[in-house]
Order: sequence, then C-alpha cells, then structure tokens
Amino acid sequence: MRVLLHDVVITSGVVAATRSRKAKTAAIADLLSRADPDEIEVVTAYVGGTLLQRRTGLGWRSVSTLPSPADLPSLGLREVDAAFTTISAMAGAGSQAARAAAVAELFGRATADEQVWLRGVVTGEVRQGALDALVQEAVAAAAGVPLTDVRRAAMLSGSTVAVARLAFDGGEAALRAVGLEVGRPVLPMLASSAPSVEAAMTKAAGAAAVSIDTKLDGIRIQVHRSGSTVRIATRSLEDITSRLPEVVDVALALPATSFVLDGEALALDDAGRPRPFQETASRTAQASGVSVTPYFFDLLHLDGVDLLDAPLSERVAALSALVPAAHLTERLVTADAEEASGFVASVLAAGHEGVVVKDPAAPYDAGRRGSSWVKVKPVHTLDLVVLAVEWGSGRREGLLSNIHLGARDESADGGFVMLGKTFKRTNSVSGWVPVGKTFRGMTDAMLAWQTERFLELETHREGHIVHVRPEQVVEIAFDGVQRSTRYPGGVALRFARVVRYRDDKRAAEADTILTVRRHWPGSEIPDSVGDE
Repeated sequence: MRVLLHDVVITSGVVAATRSRKAKTAAIADLLSRADPDEIEVVTAYVGGTLLQRRTGLGWRSVSTLPSPADLPSLGLREVDAAFTTISAMAGAGSQAARAAAVAELFGRATADEQVWLRGVVTGEVRQGALDALVQEAVAAAAGVPLTDVRRAAMLSGSTVAVARLAFDGGEAALRAVGLEVGRPVLPMLASSAPSVEAAMTKAAGAAAVSIDTKLDGIRIQVHRSGSTVRIATRSLEDITSRLPEVVDVALALPATSFVLDGEALALDDAGRPRPFQETASRTAQASGVSVTPYFFDLLHLDGVDLLDAPLSERVAALSALVPAAHLTERLVTADAEEASGFVASVLAAGHEGVVVKDPAAPYDAGRRGSSWVKVKPVHTLDLVVLAVEWGSGRREGLLSNIHLGARDESADGGFVMLGKTFKRTNSVSGWVPVGKTFRGMTDAMLAWQTERFLELETHREGHIVHVRPEQVVEIAFDGVQRSTRYPGGVALRFARVVRYRDDKRAAEADTILTVRRHWPGSEIPDSVGDE
C-alpha cells in the first residue's frame, strides 16, 4: 500500500511518546510492514529521522518561514523523497530562488504536523528516540528475519537503510550474502563509557587483562586499500580520500596489497602534541590546511583474509606487523588497575582525550556500543548562566528544551558571553556577546521544571526562542573547548550536557569567559572577538 508522510509523522509521534523499547519497535515494524517494496528504504530512513539525500542545501533559515499548511494529508513518501532529490541537485545561478520555490511547494502541500516533522528532518532535529539499533530491530521483526543477520549486514554494507530492502526481498539468505568488501566502508565499532578506568576494566573484561588504547581527539578514519587504490572514509562513511593525501601516502607505503584499517588522523604541533580538534576537523572539508598524521588501532582485513570475527589480540598482532610504530596508537595491556591509572595519567599529560579500554578476546562488533570497548574521559564542568531557551519538538513538544549558555564577562559590567551558536550579533543585548546550547542530560522532571522557571524569567521571544533574564545558574559538563571564530566569544563547548541547576549560586558567581578559555587545548588562549 502507498505510505503517506502522515503515516510517518503518526509513527514518529508514537515512538516519541513512549519509553518502551518494545512499543517503539512495534510501531516502526508496523509501518514497515505496510510499505510497498519501493518505499522500504525511504520509510527506514525517515523513521530513523534522516533523509536519503546526504546533502540538500537546506538549513534552518531555509525552513524558518513556511507557507500556510494544507488542511488534509496527501503527500506520499515517494513524492517527498523525489522533492528532496530535486532540491539536492539544484546548483548554479538561480538555484537559491529555485530551492526556495521547491521548499514552498513541498511544505505548502504538508499539514501543520507534517511541516513540523519535515522541518525537523531537514535541520536534523527529529528527536523521537528511534536510534539505528532500534530501527534494525523493527526491520528484523517486520521482515521476519534474525536480528543478528540484520545487524551484521548493516555493519558490512554501511547502513541499515542499505539492507532493509534486502531483508524484505531476499530474507536471511540475502542478508547473509553481504560480506566485507575492500573499498566499501563498514560501520565503525563504537565504545560505551565509564566514569573511571577501574570501572571500564571491570566492564570490558572482568578480572582479565585488558588492552588500554590512547583515545586520540582526531578524525575517525577507515582506510581501505586494494592494490594502488586507497579510499578513506569518516565515521559517518563520507569519502574524504582526496582531502587527506598524507594518509594515502602512508597507506600506499605499507607492505600489503589489500587491507582495511581503523584509526584516527590528527594534527600535531611542533612538539608532537595534539593541536585543537577544530584544526584537525577542518581537513574533512578541504584538502589544504594543517597536516594530519594517521594512527591506527585496528585491522579488519588483510590480503584476502577478513579479521572481523578474530579476537582483538589477534587483530592487533597483525596490525603491529603491518603498520610501523610511528603510526600505531599507543596502548597498554594489563590487569593491574594501578598500572592502568598511571597509563591514563600519562595519556592525559600528553594532551590526549582519554583512553578506550578493550576486551582482547572480543571480535570487531561494528556499529554497536557494547561492553567490549569502554571509553574513559576526564569530565570538565563549568557553572554558566542560561540566556535563552528554545521550544522543543517530538517528545519535548510544548516544553522549553535547548538552553543557551553564557559565561560571565568581567569586563562588561557583569554581562555574559554566549558559548555556542544561536544569537546573531545584531540581536546582542548590552553586555552579552553571542558565542552554544545544549539539550543533553535533561530528565523529564528537569524539562518540566525549566519550562515553568524560564517562562517566569522571560523577557521577549524571537520565533521559537524565549529570551530570559540572566539569573539561572546551571552546572554544565563538557569534553573540551574549541575555537569559534564565528561567534564573538571566540570559543564554544564540545558535547555540553546539563549536570544540575544551581539554585545555591547567583549569576554573579558564574564562571567567566577567561575560565572557559583556560580549557582551550592549544598553547595559547584564543583571542576574544570583541568581547573584552
């Protein structure tokens, strides 16, 4: 039967409204079972909150002003997908106007609820709790195939969307026929987290020895070589081969004809210490700039032999025989917690992000966060002030969700400096300099409390943003600070999340922008951009 966009929106609402994994899976599986064969891939992508098109040229500004919604649902999924395909192909003179017209045409045919969902999927803010692992469970249930087969096929083909149609058309046999192909990126194995190296060691291997890898703060890379052909993919499987010629050179110099390596590429300073993450990350967008050095920590294939199912210890032995020490991630194998703690201290002193504790007996379980790999990173916290809040969507519809964070600017008579994107310079209030926001770490109780609290502090609104008096202090955990030349504060927090609200502190006691900049990993605190 023909699936409508309306059906996806309804399913998305059901998924967002329940905490039950079983109920989420059942709702998605029901929708998949009602789709026509040529709709399976679109449905799979949409229930996961993504489009099939990697880039559309659209952002929040493109969908901030929309036409009046339709009264009744009529848009079919194939029509919506075709519209986004057309939009993504627009380029050259007149493309901006053509893209705006196409957006108006598509959104004008959508109901109010459909417009909200479409805006969310365009801006990457469909927050419905349908993670990729959950969609895989739904595909398995709807197609009547083993979940393990779906997971492995998705891992080896690079996406759940890529194997959903296989599951329905060919069943178990088609899924099991999917194998590792040198040149086709696989989903990377991921790490869960633990608060300490001792807890990570217990989680990964109990009382047995573990492998503790240095966690480099670089670009995750997967390097495939077949003869003289090299392909480099990012964690999201984007091909960046042309942007990392120095990594290609390293790969071509290795004594093998075919392999698949997993690792990181990062920029180093003259002393061999890691440069700020943004300088490394910029290389994913262009071929020029600071040079990067690859470091490898796993080997998935070597000269015709797949190593995915081999234990980590065996893969590492083959890796060490293939790759010179200068391009290997430093690691320690130990069962001694004291020795492990000393290694972690040395890693942090060298300027690295933390460690990943691994079970030496574990296979490469791509695309999943299990207990075989466990990351440990130091947690930084700051006491900041909330400057504005955004209305939520999905499960957070009707609640104030994303908070805009500010640090105290001692030079501006007690004003605040924003740490992240949101405000334009023209919207600045006296004493505040625009620079982050976060929705992470918020419980349902916290969302309800902050909605009431910030409406009491409201000063004015701009679209979906509620500006508030800078009075509420919040403790924020974060992984680091990166340069932000786009925002006047000069820096932004990485992976910020709420720890708790501080009613025991006044705004005047919040951390200053200078304190924030001291977390900058470079040798110098970045210059301010008009805030001091």
